[in-house]
Amino acid sequence: MSQITKLASKPWIWSYLGALVVWLAAIVYTGGTGAGGMITAALSLAVFTVIVGLGQMFVITLGPGNVDLSIPANIGLASAVAMKTMGGDDKMIAVGILAALGSGLVIGLFNYSLIRLLRIPPIIATLSSSFIVLSTDIAYGRGLQIKPPPAFADFANIQFFGIPILAVVGVLLAGIAWAALQRMTYGRSVLAIGQNMRAAKFAGIPVERIRLVTYMLSGGLAGLNGALLAAYFRGSSVDIGNEYLLSSIAVVVIGGTSVAGGRANVPGIWGASLFLILLLTMLNTFGVSAGLRLLLTGIIIVGVITAAGGHKPAR
Repeated sequence: MSQITKLASKPWIWSYLGALVVWLAAIVYTGGTGAGGMITAALSLAVFTVIVGLGQMFVITLGPGNVDLSIPANIGLASAVAMKTMGGDDKMIAVGILAALGSGLVIGLFNYSLIRLLRIPPIIATLSSSFIVLSTDIAYGRGLQIKPPPAFADFANIQFFGIPILAVVGVLLAGIAWAALQRMTYGRSVLAIGQNMRAAKFAGIPVERIRLVTYMLSGGLAGLNGALLAAYFRGSSVDIGNEYLLSSIAVVVIGGTSVAGGRANVPGIWGASLFLILLLTMLNTFGVSAGLRLLLTGIIIVGVITAAGGHKPAR
């Protein structure tokens, strides 16, 4: 009994329980039809939310007010940069991915520059940045009809025993993020800054350098996501990243990361991403209208966040 109580106290467990409940509800409704396919599809789509969610998690962990709202525009531009760089040529895949990463890193650097040099809140800086990036994307990528190289498209859609290869990539990235938080100076510095920035400065932590790296990390992961999304959907689009504005924040909060900063939860990112994808799948299966689907999604998310609410980090 004590083990169950201990497990229930883990913030991330609620996201997985939520995913399990909605999956079972959909199975019951369909009479068990397509249960395995539903999991495969959820893994395929959840990985994109996981990738941007990891970057957003590090940013939010820096403390109150830190958030990256430029992610959707970043993804859109990176998808166009990747496709244009690759030009449909398998030999240019690595170069295209690097170009997308570079695009995201530059956007992350630009975000931090606005925050640091203009002394404006991150939420305003990244929102302003998103408009600039979106305008650039419209000028650069509007009407772009270049398809991804065949090998890249095949890689993004390949499965082994029902497990998408991209899900394996997502797990590896999550493992690296966990190791960074638990074992690396950078991750521990992010946690310390989120708990008390002033104390972190007195402790000798290079606060502004860590914040710079964190915003660039978020930008880089969004850039990578843009390239992978373009491969998965076989083409870039200006609005390909639109759904990742709120979902990148939702998976962080549902997954157990504190919005007050100083406490991150990597396993919860995967659980929350699966929960959101399976929730939308269940509502679609039930034939719920778009408006009611959004309403129910919001209510259920609030419920899960409330159930998962834990202690706030001491300051």
